[in-house]
Amino acid sequence: MAIEALPPTDDLTALHEEVLEFPDNFLLIDLCGEHDRNLAEIERQLGVQIMRRGNQLSVIGEKGSAQAATSALNALYSRLEAGRSVEAADVDRELRMGASEPAPGSYAGDQLEMFRGGTVEIKTRKKLVEPRTDAQKAYVMSLFKHELAFGIGPAGTGKTYLAVAAGVSMFIEGKVDRIILSRPAVEAGEKLGYLPGDMKDKVDPYMQPLYDALNDFLPSKQVAKLIEEKRIEIAPLAFMRGRTLSNAFVVLDEAQNATSMQMKMFLTRLGEGSRMVITGDRSQVDLPRGVTSGLHDAERLLKSISNISFNYFTAKDVVRHPLVAAIIEAYDADS
Repeated sequence: MAIEALPPTDDLTALHEEVLEFPDNFLLIDLCGEHDRNLAEIERQLGVQIMRRGNQLSVIGEKGSAQAATSALNALYSRLEAGRSVEAADVDRELRMGASEPAPGSYAGDQLEMFRGGTVEIKTRKKLVEPRTDAQKAYVMSLFKHELAFGIGPAGTGKTYLAVAAGVSMFIEGKVDRIILSRPAVEAGEKLGYLPGDMKDKVDPYMQPLYDALNDFLPSKQVAKLIEEKRIEIAPLAFMRGRTLSNAFVVLDEAQNATSMQMKMFLTRLGEGSRMVITGDRSQVDLPRGVTSGLHDAERLLKSISNISFNYFTAKDVVRHPLVAAIIEAYDADS
């Protein structure tokens, strides 16, 4: 690593000091952020003081906090050295996840060991997608390793986004012939039949998050052409009945809103040469009272099958606005 921590010194107030030296002043500017906003965020979250002296940063605070800040700064600088940018979400991720390691023997730990020393990335037409947390990295690896994978966790953790990115990547590389994206068209306060237009007009609002993800990875004209050619399909879960989905990358989003029968129907659509991803949030079930979520049943019944992976996310994996993680944690604490 290009950064070395000089021996720490303790002042009379028993505060701990870590001094970091950075060889590239241009990268140091990017590390600090516009108007030093990245440093300010680290100071705010960890309760430390960071002072810049030439190409050095001095971190002062309680020993644990100062070392956590040092670790975050090292990791963020390494990103810059690798040619990646450092955004507010990257700073927040390092502060929340940087010090944590997968538990020994955990699924995440086992999967990450396969990629130790390397980077986990998904290449698409428009961008390079990089999972930001250990759970996201393990999830991406399982998407490429397993024919059937589950991603379970709160909103904003990248479950659907990363699944669609993996599907686009496999499609571009010719590993699958089609991408099929589906969601249950569960009504939430407004009946489907009351919406104007034909069936496509009625269901498209439910499918919009899937369109949004696709347009992030492929040029919009190409998306439209592939949809017209049926090489990309975006349809409600009910439209999957009776089909065999071969040589396809298939994603079922919002799976917590599928009934047990719908889930069984969907899972048994898996054909030769296909991969299937099921994503859902157990805390956001919109099914009528008394109806069991198919995601819950699938998790209970399929957990022991070795070739099926289950990947779990928490509020720490949220990569939207930092407030989203705080909101999720507050609701979890009240449940």
